[in-house]
Amino acid sequence: MDKKIEKKTWTPLRIGIIAAVVLGLGFVGRSFYKNAGVSKLNVNTDRLTVATVEKNKFQEFIPVTGVVLPLRTVRMDAIEGGKVEEKFVEDGAIVEKGQQILRLSNPDLMVNYLNQEANIISQINQIRNTSLLMEQQSLSMKEQALQVDNLINTTEKRLKRNRELFKTNVISAVELEEMEDEAIYLAARRKMLKATLKKDSAYQVLQQQQMTSSLDLMQRNLGITKQSLDQLIVKAPISGQLSGLTKELGESVARSENIGQIDDLSAFKIRVRIDEFYISRIAVEQQGTFTLAGENYTLKISKIYPQVSNGSFEADMVFIGELPKNIKRGQSVTVKLELSAEEEAILLARGGFYQSTGGNWVYIVDPSTGNGIKQTVRLGRQNPNYYEVLEGLKPGDKVITNSYDNYGDKDVLVLK
Repeated sequence: MDKKIEKKTWTPLRIGIIAAVVLGLGFVGRSFYKNAGVSKLNVNTDRLTVATVEKNKFQEFIPVTGVVLPLRTVRMDAIEGGKVEEKFVEDGAIVEKGQQILRLSNPDLMVNYLNQEANIISQINQIRNTSLLMEQQSLSMKEQALQVDNLINTTEKRLKRNRELFKTNVISAVELEEMEDEAIYLAARRKMLKATLKKDSAYQVLQQQQMTSSLDLMQRNLGITKQSLDQLIVKAPISGQLSGLTKELGESVARSENIGQIDDLSAFKIRVRIDEFYISRIAVEQQGTFTLAGENYTLKISKIYPQVSNGSFEADMVFIGELPKNIKRGQSVTVKLELSAEEEAILLARGGFYQSTGGNWVYIVDPSTGNGIKQTVRLGRQNPNYYEVLEGLKPGDKVITNSYDNYGDKDVLVLK
């Protein structure tokens, strides 16, 4: 008799299948729980730019564009107006100090000079005639004084004799009195003549001083007019290159009108334009560098122009040390203008991510998964090459630095 075999419910195979299903469901559940609320985006690595955070020397600077200018430029303005009669050099010529540039003519100025010269000659003749007349008057009064002295001497002698004669009754008392009155008159007249001579001498000195002063003033005026005539010949005030000379023969030039300028080519400066955002951080003596023909040159700010135009202002920078060879006026250069001293810092290369995040967060590459993980950071100063990292990153971290505009606000970038 056959024995009935009972079918087992929990066979090893069934138990293995159930265990595998349970484990699979657990793994899926664990993964779902772990990634709950985390947004992801698949990104092709061919389109990524990755930079490594490093610790190195950092200096805050800005690149500014400058134009080479002569260190000294002297304008030439017409001191006196006139018509161009002769042109000795052309625009762009190299001239020496004192070299003639233009010769102007001014008939009115010449007539004025001749009139002043004629007035001076007339004044000189008048002074001479006046001096001669005063000398004659002085001599006449001195002659009168001599005559009075002679009369006084004669009268005193006669008066002495008449007094003796009066004692012997040879002459009357009336005659003696008349002689005494004559002596008193002559003495008073001599006193008056001496006072007149003294006043006349002082007057002559004063008159002579006034005439001399008047003549000296006229001579100075004549000298100024003659100097104005000399200034009709325009000369180079310094040695250098002439520019801006556009006047031609026969052309009129007004007083104080600009004729041109001379650039001193022995030294140069660079005038740079700086964004107005940095106006509070720019000061005299601040330094910068630029490269020309493979050589580095150092500059410092010598003058700041505070006027802001079109969002920028200007500053003049002069060379420290040797000047570049073959540098030309009007040449453009890019100057690295220093805003801070060089110091150690944690650095992150600049990239388009900053415009997307404002420097508040970045994607760093997780070395365990190879994915980009969103990381909060705090960035500080910057220059054209790097950002200064203050918090959130350490040297060796790899950061995705290209623009994040296409990533939205995902938490994880799955790099493919």
